[in-house]
Order: sequence, then C-alpha cells, then structure tokens
Amino acid sequence: MRKRIAAILYTALLMGANLAHADLSEIAAMRDGDMKKLNFHSEAKPVSTQSYLKDDGSEGLLSDHQGKVVLLNFWATWCAPCRHEMPMLSELQTELGGDNFEVVTLATGRNAPPAMKKFFAQIGVDNLPLHRDPKQKIARDMGVLGLPITVILNEDGQEIARLRGDADWSSENAKAILNAVIARNADAS
Repeated sequence: MRKRIAAILYTALLMGANLAHADLSEIAAMRDGDMKKLNFHSEAKPVSTQSYLKDDGSEGLLSDHQGKVVLLNFWATWCAPCRHEMPMLSELQTELGGDNFEVVTLATGRNAPPAMKKFFAQIGVDNLPLHRDPKQKIARDMGVLGLPITVILNEDGQEIARLRGDADWSSENAKAILNAVIARNADAS
C-alpha cells in the first residue's frame, strides 16, 4: 500500500513539473521581434544572495522581491543600449507594475549615484529604482557578461528567463509574454 501511495505521489509531482515546464514552453512560443532573444530556461535557476545598495544607501537583496514576478535589468551609465532601453522599461513599470510585477534596475560596476540620477533625468525616467551593484558581486554570481542583461524572476525569486542586449520591453509582445508569466505565477499560488 505504501509503495502504491508513493508511486501516485511521485507521478503527481512529475505531472506538476511537466505542467510547469509546458506552461513556460507555451509562453516561450509567444516570442516575436526583440523578444525572440528572450531565452526561457528548462528549469528555474537560483539567483545571487549577495546584497546590493539601494538608492537610499541601505542594503537590499533580490529575495526582498519574492512574491511577485520581477524583470531584473543589469545596466550602466556608460552603456548606450541601456540608454535606449531604459525608457521602455519605465513604460513597462508604469503599465504592469504593482503587487504582482516589478521592474528592478541594478547598475553594475562603477556607477556614481549623481551620474545615475543624471542618466535617468536625461532620458525622463522617474519610476525605476537607482540600485547599485558597485563591486559586481550579483552580476558575477549570475553570469552577467556584457550589458544590458535582463532576467525574469518568478515569484519564488528564481531566474526563469534571460535576454542579452537591449529590447523593446514596451512592445505588445513583451507585455503579452510578461502578462502570461504573471498569470502563470498567480495560478500557481
């Protein structure tokens, strides 16, 4: 009897795991345009446990954002593609930001706070955080090579997708994909 129950539970767990992967596969199939560069992982990956500096000087952790889908963008003030992409991330935060979704921007490397504020002011962004990873600890832990890099974190704080380079995050396709990820996470809760 115990073996039978164990077999049923094991099968149910496998079906759940396959369902979760199938949901991501269906979402991945939605990619078009710039979003074709968005690569969904076959399994969720852990993220860095290193701290970052918030714009108020206090420390934060990526785990502080658990409970919602997070679009985590690694950028720098000297990065031209970042300058192009950031207003689109701002638009995305305005449209989708809330209890279930958040855009988190993390300047990695040498980015002085006054230069970061000037960067945001010049491109008209006032709704995204000015968090910093000055020693690139988080970027290194997460294998960030080149900028910008954008990762999607699920509600458990795990990386489920990654896009290298800039993209139009305010496009209808990007919003549809993110809404599907948000809905998937809401259904899983």
